[in-house]
Amino acid sequence: MSESIAEMVIPGTYIEVRAEGLIAVGGISTGNIGIVGTAGRGQVDTVVPIGSFTEAADIFGQPDAFADPRVDGQPLTLTRALEQAYAGGARNVFAIRIANGDRTAATLNIGASGVDQPAFTLTAQGIAGETGTEIAGSSGTWGQDIDVEVVADSTTTPVTWRMTVAYGQLREVYEGATVGDIHGKLGTSKLVQAGAVQNATSGFTALPTTSLAGGTDGANVSAVDVLRGLTVLESQPVNILLVAGLGANVIGTTVLGHVDRTEAEGRERIAILGARASGTATSAGGVEADAAATSDDRIVLVAPGLVATDAQTGANVALPPPYLAAVVAGKLSTLAPQVSLTNKVLPVVPDVRYSTALTQSLLQNRVLLVRQKFGAQVVKGITSAQPPFTQISIRRIVDYAKAGVRLGADPYIGRLNNNRVRKALQATLDGFLSQMVLDEMLVGYQLEVSATRAQERAGLCSVVMTLLPTFSIDYIRVTMNLE
Repeated sequence: MSESIAEMVIPGTYIEVRAEGLIAVGGISTGNIGIVGTAGRGQVDTVVPIGSFTEAADIFGQPDAFADPRVDGQPLTLTRALEQAYAGGARNVFAIRIANGDRTAATLNIGASGVDQPAFTLTAQGIAGETGTEIAGSSGTWGQDIDVEVVADSTTTPVTWRMTVAYGQLREVYEGATVGDIHGKLGTSKLVQAGAVQNATSGFTALPTTSLAGGTDGANVSAVDVLRGLTVLESQPVNILLVAGLGANVIGTTVLGHVDRTEAEGRERIAILGARASGTATSAGGVEADAAATSDDRIVLVAPGLVATDAQTGANVALPPPYLAAVVAGKLSTLAPQVSLTNKVLPVVPDVRYSTALTQSLLQNRVLLVRQKFGAQVVKGITSAQPPFTQISIRRIVDYAKAGVRLGADPYIGRLNNNRVRKALQATLDGFLSQMVLDEMLVGYQLEVSATRAQERAGLCSVVMTLLPTFSIDYIRVTMNLE
């Protein structure tokens, strides 16, 4: 709204609108998930907003078999973790495919009639860029899930050849009398690209249902590749962070640097990490080692793993704790900041049931545990830090308050830095914090908006909040300098 003096309505009378009193705090996101992981398809190191698991599978391809991955010891992680996150309740996800080295697409050679007569090569399609052309390196082993069949229909004269290309529930059928006929029609395929044609006037060599083969995904990623993906994710409106498939022992330090940087930039987020391995009912050395090395109010360490159905084989497999972390993140994204994860039910079956003694020990080491009780329940919704931010809900409440102050203060940037405008800013922030009290995020608060004469000249304003979050016995003082 303008602040300029309007036209004279009555001789000698002017109307001036001061818009500061109308400014209010808008909506604040609390459940956006950011995730990095490996996949068989998709552009690398690029943020892709996703709204469902079906959409994720279309973009990044289905995961490979966990027990028998395409790269020995390196199963694809991104869509497998997204499946668990959406099972937990995730809605808005910002996903990034990461990779180590070059990627190549799966292929299949199609033969023409005759002995060793080539027709063309089919290559699994990648992702199209803004210009409509395929992005280099965006296809990979996902093409191994594409089946191709070539058969002749001898009831027609001349013989009609039929090529069927299938991927999941999607089927493409192409018919023609010659290699050249079908090659021309393959230009409309959403699954494959046909290479240069040979023996275009010939028929085909019949081909029983055969999958594309080969391809590379760069699935053997390290913390360096994770860091590259997290760097791209820094500018996104993410509240909850996941690293698919990798344990805290591999990426803990990298993630800690990421959450510290984003906090300094005003993009606070909480990372949900899994321990390196579940251990057994009475011994969890890997979890204990990760807990000893992790202590930060923005990192949640999760154990144990979970039992899931492998999409490729249909068999039950035990997935390590990073995949249970994805379920926890999905559930957390559905909860308001003041709602605790404690005793919340998750749609999983833990792969290990820890003994009572081990459960107590891990809780004392600030590990978020899920146990089978009345369903699979979160024992206690805690971060890996000491008080006052041991509870996830307190960390989220304070982050929500900080985000609201930034959002409410932003329209004041560039306005007069005088007592009148600062009082209007305080009224805006008072309204926001009062609503947090009504929503039971806060029990109480104190707010001070001030500026010295030197700060006024420099365009600075200080906002000091003293917050008493729900569930907390500690007052938390937050000082924010606006300029």
